[in-house]
Amino acid sequence: MAKAIMLQGTGSDVGKTVLVAGLCRVARNRGLKVRPFKPQNMSNNAAVADIPGDNNHGGGEIGRAQWLQAIACGVAPSVHMNPVLLKPQTDVGTQVIVQGKVFGEARARDYQALKGRLMDAVLDSWGKVGVGADLVIVEGAGSPAEINLRSRDIANMGFATRADVPVVLVGDIDRGGVIASVAGTHLILSEEDRRMIVGYLINKFRGDVSLFDDGLKAIEKFTGWRCFGVVPWLKAAARLPSEDSVVLERLASGEARALKVAVPMLGRIANFDDLDPLKAEPQVEVVFVPPGKKLPADAGLVVIPGSKSTIGDLLKFRENGWDRDLAAHRKRGGHVVGICGGFQMLGRTVRDPNGIEGSVTDAEGLGLLDIETVMEPEKTVRNVSARSVPFDLPLEGYEIHLGRTTGPDTVRPSAIINGIEDGAISADGKVIGTYMHGLFGADAFRGKFLESLGIRGGGIDYRAEVERALDDVAAELENHLDCDAIFALAR
Repeated sequence: MAKAIMLQGTGSDVGKTVLVAGLCRVARNRGLKVRPFKPQNMSNNAAVADIPGDNNHGGGEIGRAQWLQAIACGVAPSVHMNPVLLKPQTDVGTQVIVQGKVFGEARARDYQALKGRLMDAVLDSWGKVGVGADLVIVEGAGSPAEINLRSRDIANMGFATRADVPVVLVGDIDRGGVIASVAGTHLILSEEDRRMIVGYLINKFRGDVSLFDDGLKAIEKFTGWRCFGVVPWLKAAARLPSEDSVVLERLASGEARALKVAVPMLGRIANFDDLDPLKAEPQVEVVFVPPGKKLPADAGLVVIPGSKSTIGDLLKFRENGWDRDLAAHRKRGGHVVGICGGFQMLGRTVRDPNGIEGSVTDAEGLGLLDIETVMEPEKTVRNVSARSVPFDLPLEGYEIHLGRTTGPDTVRPSAIINGIEDGAISADGKVIGTYMHGLFGADAFRGKFLESLGIRGGGIDYRAEVERALDDVAAELENHLDCDAIFALAR
């Protein structure tokens, strides 16, 4: 079995995902065979990964974070890197993915009772993910200080104690109160859990780190834990795909550029990292529009992203008045792209006769494409190679969706996926829908698409940019963390 070390945070969004990705790249740069692991993740940003030994399945779902961390390791992603994925569908209900496949749905209270059964799957994947590896770097979820959830925990100390994995605690100084959050975690943990922690690090520091020397002394006084270092604000992290929708609050506006792309922030927005390659373009401004705000009138392109709850988000789309903004955008000659759930919303109707998404089983679409969608129980999950029909250029991406879409506009497909027509295009060519995520990651296609909007694009190797960002994060961690000590404590 490979050695392992785990990063847990004093709270959510303290930067664990990027730190694990960076440490994975550090280990890889040192010649180690390294793998990521996250027992439980909650995100509607999913990726398609291999299901080892299942040759008849197109693929399984894992969090985008573990997909990114696999890239940092230089290996193909596997469903065993994230055995439990929770995809929120409503305020109280979640779809549960286990080892890549839909396990069922659960309300928040029901899920707490379900966790004990899921630990078996977590430990099964744990036994598989480290085969052939030297090191596994594990990412926790939320915080070990949520002691009210400890009895059935599978994500933090519940896993660490069962698998005997030492823990490095991560504190986020940017949000304030970092001394209290680290010392408070020490205070309320049980003695068994406290023994698992081998030290801590401070993340997202801005300015002169020597100004925090007294803070480090205070933490040592309260906890006795060693500090592995203070990590500065990692600018390179902004060039990495975002995993969690909490970051959308920080993406609400961009820098004014030649082309403004407006993206409505749907309540159950999914896979919004589809927009990252456009954000990387020097002449493109991507604006995420929060509920209550109008879609900007000066946008040249509106992208309706994926959704975990198409009908629910479609109803909210109308409540926000975005349907009127979108109609005005079209009247001005603006372009629209709908991806997955966003594609479904662009049609005449969306029907869910089996109530898969909830109690509302029929909704009027936005009417920009002459299509209709019927939700079906079978989910399509697969990585794909495709070809853009309007530009005759290669595409690569993935599909994660429910539903079958038909109608007159599908005679103008947007892509050919594995020999099958996908999507639809309006008669004037300005409204495009597709089930394929990741299409903007194809550099040649992105360049030609932007050119069709009157913008000079392309020239950027987006995947290479992600690799460079991972290298930059790794270099910062080498400079500011005692990586030797962290790796040496793995067991």
